[in-house]
Amino acid sequence: MSRTTYRCPCGAILEYKQDLVSDRGTTGRTWKCKQCATPVPGIVAEKIGHQHPS
Repeated sequence: MSRTTYRCPCGAILEYKQDLVSDRGTTGRTWKCKQCATPVPGIVAEKIGHQHPS
């Protein structure tokens, strides 16, 4: 399986669960960049959320 990465508009490269902040709301979970709190697209964030550094 290939690694998923996402470049946030702030310039941060999100690659691992530790790079994201989870926010549980009434309509479900949303993910945000840990550095700038910009929302990350859900599908990408879910993939990144399951990646751990080896």
